[in-house]
Amino acid sequence: MKKLLSIVVVLVFFAVMAWNFAAPPIPSQWSEEQQALISSLSLAKLPPLADDPSNRVADNPLAAELGQRLYFDTRLSSNKSVACASCHNPELMFTDGLSLAMGLAIGPRHTPSLVGLSYSPWFYWDGRKDSQWAQALAPLEASHEHATDRVQLLHLLASDSVYTEMYAQLFGPLPTVLNLPGSASPLGDSRQQTAWNNMDEGSQRTVSRFFSNLGKAIAAYERKIVPGTSRFDEYAEQLINSSATQQGDLLSNAEIAGLNLFIGKAQCVSCHNSPLFTNNEFHNTGVLAVSGQLPGMGRYEGIRTARNDPFNCLGEFSDASPQQCIELRFARDENDLVGALKTPTLRNVTLTAPYMHGGQIASLTEVIKHYNDAPTSMLSHNEAKPLGLRAVERRQLESFLYTLTAPLATAAKWLSAPAD
Repeated sequence: MKKLLSIVVVLVFFAVMAWNFAAPPIPSQWSEEQQALISSLSLAKLPPLADDPSNRVADNPLAAELGQRLYFDTRLSSNKSVACASCHNPELMFTDGLSLAMGLAIGPRHTPSLVGLSYSPWFYWDGRKDSQWAQALAPLEASHEHATDRVQLLHLLASDSVYTEMYAQLFGPLPTVLNLPGSASPLGDSRQQTAWNNMDEGSQRTVSRFFSNLGKAIAAYERKIVPGTSRFDEYAEQLINSSATQQGDLLSNAEIAGLNLFIGKAQCVSCHNSPLFTNNEFHNTGVLAVSGQLPGMGRYEGIRTARNDPFNCLGEFSDASPQQCIELRFARDENDLVGALKTPTLRNVTLTAPYMHGGQIASLTEVIKHYNDAPTSMLSHNEAKPLGLRAVERRQLESFLYTLTAPLATAAKWLSAPAD
């Protein structure tokens, strides 16, 4: 009896193992609905980048050149060693490969990629900025990033003839630095804030407008950073053109099975949709808080911060009319956004580890396991639900994600500091 029981246990064990590791069949053909969904994810369906009404120089070539120069200039930091490119490194798909961003000090969040980010209406993990130019300003005065201030930056540009000339062509002559302190900011330390408060209101507004113009130039440069065509995109286009399931050797059987899971059982496409594989919305998916930090309020707090930002679309430094600020005026702020964070793009995701808002998850294998398990959220509710994917399905899903890796479509001249 014991021997028989042992045999049964062994047979059950191998049956479970076989079920868990046997590859499910790839789809014999895609339905019309599946083809339409796959097509919607193709980079060929990415529309032209929309105008940014809050930034009148967003698509000005000279503004992009000025922004590129500012982006790579380490003089835009208090210790002259940190540039925008320090954290958003072109060689790392405009990320830094670290769990938490490192400027002058370690920051509270993981550095997201800038690739295709110009298509988003919201910036930062909690969406606390409503334009790319407003986002570009924040690191300059953040104590853990550049730790400089807007008055110091005005002095810097005034001392550099190339900057002075480029700025003047775009925005008019630089404000005079006469009678200005060497350092001042409403967001700095006590010394900087005191110096700022001692400035007259007109000087404060002039300096802040200059500061906003720097952000607009940097944003004009960042709009050049766009993804390139991947193997998935080639597959999607050939699929639609030929209505065939197998498209030569573009994707392996495992990758096709992973795509089937991505748009179906794994439910990834619910949030990672559109040609950039993000809905640019905010979700609570039960990711643990960053070690040593309390769980953040996420989008619930982020939208409130955006509304109070002097550099938002409705502010005096914006080039938009109030009627053009639709995203900010009608943004949701319900309680279900507590702990919700922005959906990142999956383009080139294999090159941008670690993952999540605090770099808490080291590999794609672990990311997929997280969503498969859907653990209880520490704050509010977890929108993700357990998926029940088998080991082989999880491997197939990860295989598919590698098909989204491709060189950028950005011209090489934008991927390094401009030659003087």
